[in-house]
Amino acid sequence: MTFFEFEADFVEALRCIPMQVRLKLDTCGIKLKLQDWNHFNQAERQSLVELPCLTEAEIIDYREKLNQILIQQTGKPGTDLAVDENPPWMDAATVPESVSAKAQELGVTISLAQWANLQPLQRFALIKLSRSSHENRNFLPAVKEFHLVES
Repeated sequence: MTFFEFEADFVEALRCIPMQVRLKLDTCGIKLKLQDWNHFNQAERQSLVELPCLTEAEIIDYREKLNQILIQQTGKPGTDLAVDENPPWMDAATVPESVSAKAQELGVTISLAQWANLQPLQRFALIKLSRSSHENRNFLPAVKEFHLVES
């Protein structure tokens, strides 16, 4: 299980949705609101952290498990989310515009070589943290944690 240092203030109690679960949500095609996550008990949250979601069978199982928890805790299944067949975090050859723009805004440059050396979960985190719709105070801590700039 991978948790990032920038998630440390909320990971122990899993009071926010960690990046690794957010990646699984995008992979299985379910939108999960923090409000719904907060209805889950600790064991349910932990199971969503630990369940694999890589192979086609695992993705189907993850989606079913998540919907079971949602129905049990909120009375309704999750909202479908379009699944990107070629997600940008799997593309090591292209730094997404949102990431480049957010980095530039902070006086940072992320080279193609640096981007290529990141793990898909790290690229996913930077993409999520660079979106204008996201509270992106953790973008710079993530960039530092991933050793893309001097700390």
